[in-house]
Amino acid sequence: MRPGDGTVVAVMEVGGTHVTAARVDIADRSLQLGPAHRESLDGGGSADDILAALVRCARRVPVPGGSRWAVALPGPFDYARGIGRYAGVGKFDALHGVDLRAALTASLPGVAGITFCNDADAFALGEWWAGAARGHRCAVALTLGTGVGSCFLRDGRIVRQGPGVPPEGRVHTVRYADEPLEETVSRRAIRRSYARSTGEVAPDVREIARRARQGDRAAAGVFADTFRALGRALGPLLAAFEPTVLVVGGAIAGAWDLVAEPLRAGLTETAPARTADIVVTPARCPEEAALLGAAYLATTPAATAPGEPRGRTRAP
Repeated sequence: MRPGDGTVVAVMEVGGTHVTAARVDIADRSLQLGPAHRESLDGGGSADDILAALVRCARRVPVPGGSRWAVALPGPFDYARGIGRYAGVGKFDALHGVDLRAALTASLPGVAGITFCNDADAFALGEWWAGAARGHRCAVALTLGTGVGSCFLRDGRIVRQGPGVPPEGRVHTVRYADEPLEETVSRRAIRRSYARSTGEVAPDVREIARRARQGDRAAAGVFADTFRALGRALGPLLAAFEPTVLVVGGAIAGAWDLVAEPLRAGLTETAPARTADIVVTPARCPEEAALLGAAYLATTPAATAPGEPRGRTRAP
């Protein structure tokens, strides 16, 4: 089924601290029936508690019997089978081995089927379909929060391998300064860097950002160093993949005024000739993109494109 046929899909986006549910109208790229519904969620809670939060949120969405659901959530997860693989991850560990498709189907009467997708993939496709990457044939999207989520797109298809694409398209697999990238770029890494700089117990990233805006040199330095490093790590990848846009979302992208300049500087530092023209932008619909992308994936063949021709052209 292709977008534009009037299909309505019920969707959920699952994060470490919340779950959001809505209905998406495929025809006009909009969340149908007003704002999405949001429920608090403890990613470190029990399987029963997590499932209860998902069900409470889903039940707030008015959908007729026989409706399909699309659920976007972070990995590691067996998206085809609907089973969690979260052992030792630090969030959703209680869902390891849990058949989430069966559990949700049993708790949501009248469900015709449930599809699962990676939240970073859904975010990228939502921004490509209706947001900041719309009109770009070749795009890369990042989500910055607990870690670094990523997706590489060409012509609306997810690219898992090829020039400039890290394993499975996942930037968190990249190493920087002889360590995994997320040891430098992540919520925990930013807090650790600030603690080392100040000798204090680090507050959360939102507070560090507030202090940076108020003239705290240590806080400003942490943001500058962190996102310059991200740019340096990304530079060679983007130079080879040749996107025309890099879209950034996630909780930390809320501090875009502190992220943008060092990120751009790091990109041009490592590959100036081939990254200078890339549009680097925050998400246009950060709250809706993953919901839209989940609906898109549920209604559109999502074949990967491992070896298609490259190019810096934009779609008409």
